[in-house]
Amino acid sequence: MTQLCREVVHVNNIKWNILERVTVFKQFFQFIWDRILACSIGKPVRYRRLARQPYSPPPEAMEVGVESLEAASCGGFNADSDLVRLKISLLGDCQIGKTSFMIKYVGDEQEKKCLEMTGLNLMDKTLFVQGARISFSIWDVAGDSRSIDHVPIACKDAVAILFMFDLTSRCTLNSVVEWYGKARKWNQTAIPILIGTKFDDFVQLPPNLQWTIVTQARAYAKAMKATLFFSSATHNINVNKIFKFIMAKLFNLPWTVERNLTIGEPIIDF
Repeated sequence: MTQLCREVVHVNNIKWNILERVTVFKQFFQFIWDRILACSIGKPVRYRRLARQPYSPPPEAMEVGVESLEAASCGGFNADSDLVRLKISLLGDCQIGKTSFMIKYVGDEQEKKCLEMTGLNLMDKTLFVQGARISFSIWDVAGDSRSIDHVPIACKDAVAILFMFDLTSRCTLNSVVEWYGKARKWNQTAIPILIGTKFDDFVQLPPNLQWTIVTQARAYAKAMKATLFFSSATHNINVNKIFKFIMAKLFNLPWTVERNLTIGEPIIDF
């Protein structure tokens, strides 16, 4: 009788463990599904042109312009009527600095709220821009062979796709062609931007090698009809400027940054 009771208790414990795990998985997939619905389903969003009339920003927000689009987080705003959601995709090989680039932009606090899955990282950043809230949802595809399946969901409905490569590794630049082809199968309208990372390491290369990489990157950008940026997450070179450029393109804001084709300086070519 005692042995029978032990077996019954053991069976019940197994059932409770299974039920608990099912509940956890159900909550996790419900969270994932909610994000997918928010970022990838529904009719295409039409973005309105932001008004240019003078306004008085709240104390926590700085004056906005394309030259200085430094906006503060607007956690105090609860209404969603002025919230514009923008989905951004990051594609490129492994170990090229995509995640560091993303963390540099969203900040350490938002990094703690990052949703990490196998082969995919998601981060958000909300800005206050001329009376409206702009919410960037950034989808970072890991870059290995196992993450290829995430490309469709990461690129679908994205307003901009950042194709990234390591400036010190020409093979990662060559891989951009393949990433571009995969992305365009799922999104033909997103703004393409070609980004070379680790500029701080790139400037240590011999000048003739720098010239070769710059020439090849410019050729790829031209073929992709993309704007080219050289960046460094370590020294915050052109990181914020890239997102300002996206805002300018989407909302028809003035873009006054000039091209920079000087070897040894962070290239901007458009």
